[in-house]
Amino acid sequence: MMLDILIEASGWREIAVDALAKQAISQTLAQVSLPVEQVDISLLACDDARIVTLNEAFRGKPVATNVLSWPAVDLSAGIEGHAPAPPKPDFDGSFELGDIAIAYETCAREAVDLQKSLEDHATHLIVHGLLHLLGYDHVRDRDATLMQALETEILGKMGVDDPY
Repeated sequence: MMLDILIEASGWREIAVDALAKQAISQTLAQVSLPVEQVDISLLACDDARIVTLNEAFRGKPVATNVLSWPAVDLSAGIEGHAPAPPKPDFDGSFELGDIAIAYETCAREAVDLQKSLEDHATHLIVHGLLHLLGYDHVRDRDATLMQALETEILGKMGVDDPY
């Protein structure tokens, strides 16, 4: 797996976000039967100020959010409640999935509000962001049901409680 991690907010180092990300991504890829060693993903572990800038630039929303994703290819299902299309490998056999950004202050605040450890909440958000890269979404009801069930199953295999 080619996982490019840029840690901009020092709080992420305190919980070893790089190790959490590798585990969350490996488990998610195994769940969807993608070869871990052939997948390329970038993760930005930033602060709220940075995610506000990104959220405004890409979504027109000048507010902090917990996680953002930029899929390399749109794999979303055209029919509500159906699984997304599987990614196709590049000419070299690798799968370029895209980029994820997670914001430290928002994640830490949500973890406290949800009475979860920051590690578990960050793990959930990384799984969530990766599923977005794989074409899953939660805008339509049946798509949300499909995505949330998959998240719960992946996290359960990692010993993380149902986030919903």
